[in-house]
Amino acid sequence: MKFTEEHDQLRDTVTKFIDREINPYIDAWEEAEIFPAHDLFKKMGDLGLLGVSKPEEFGGLGLDYTYSLVMAEALGNINGGGVPMAIGVQTDMCTPALAKFGSDALRREFLAPAIAGDVVACVGVSEPHAGSDVAAVKTTAKKVGGDWVINGGKMWITSGIQADWMCCLVNTSDGPPHKNKSLIIVPMDTKGVQRARKLKKIGMNSSDTAQIFFDDVKVPLGNIVGQEGMGFMLQMIQFQEERLWAAANAMAGLTKVIELTKEYTRERRAFGKSILDNQVVHFRLAELSTEVECLRALVWSAAEQYISGTDVTRLASMAKLKAGRLSREVADACLQYWGGMGYMHESPVSRFFRDGRLCSIGGGADEIMLSIICKLEGTLPKRVKGATK
Repeated sequence: MKFTEEHDQLRDTVTKFIDREINPYIDAWEEAEIFPAHDLFKKMGDLGLLGVSKPEEFGGLGLDYTYSLVMAEALGNINGGGVPMAIGVQTDMCTPALAKFGSDALRREFLAPAIAGDVVACVGVSEPHAGSDVAAVKTTAKKVGGDWVINGGKMWITSGIQADWMCCLVNTSDGPPHKNKSLIIVPMDTKGVQRARKLKKIGMNSSDTAQIFFDDVKVPLGNIVGQEGMGFMLQMIQFQEERLWAAANAMAGLTKVIELTKEYTRERRAFGKSILDNQVVHFRLAELSTEVECLRALVWSAAEQYISGTDVTRLASMAKLKAGRLSREVADACLQYWGGMGYMHESPVSRFFRDGRLCSIGGGADEIMLSIICKLEGTLPKRVKGATK
């Protein structure tokens, strides 16, 4: 991947914004288990950072997706995973389908304010019994007059406490599970929307996460994204960008925790020498750095192919899988070298250990990534004739 001067300028802008507007406050936001999303997003919107690859006619910069991934990687310099995750939901998880397939009226009403930072958005796919199994969602939307009437609920919704609208995956017919779903934009102040509770997590603490219920929630029929029944496919398209974003976002954090561990083990002494002087330690850190560079090469190879129009579902799934596995491996190895200090809640490696664990779960678990890769490589076992489906 050859980066341009414009890529470098974007990276510099994001890094300076983080140093000025996020990292000085991240510890307080972690403690509060929420950050001021409306205030922060407005500042980002004013800089053009919430619509890097979105259409210019709706306030975006109209750049190709490599710029979004440059921003995703730069956001990895935030001293915690919750805030970048919430930003990624706004920019690359709840808006891709709306930007590409929404009507002009829908994009003016919901996409443009999200890009400007005037509203906070969220994506509603997961339910208590349907996380990675997207086809199993139970929330319904039925046509009644000129409205969709939505009933059901969503779980683990990032920014759900603060969000102004949700891109919600619902069943709009009784047909086959891959053909009966639609994406519908739901304003969160609509009567019948209940933010049931703010969920307490083991990590990503600065990002609020909610359980949402829908009780006869009425939204206009025009709030559908694309065509009725195409929701599953459109969500899969959104996942492609979400998974690339997640892998790109992991890279800087992985590099940072390795560098912090080098610094700490260089200063920490045991048995007459620094921890870093032990060959097993500096060899292991070198090995982990190599793995991160392999992830970086995979992400940027996928990015180049994606902007050329190639279907990168296989590579995006591999990158997401590798990012999740590395987030666990690097965090665990580095924490061990910090010893007792690594087990302290305020330690940066401890926070990375907690936050990074989500990468193997959210946006499709590791097992889903492996299933996708196997399917695309033709390595899934053939069904036995007569076996139960």
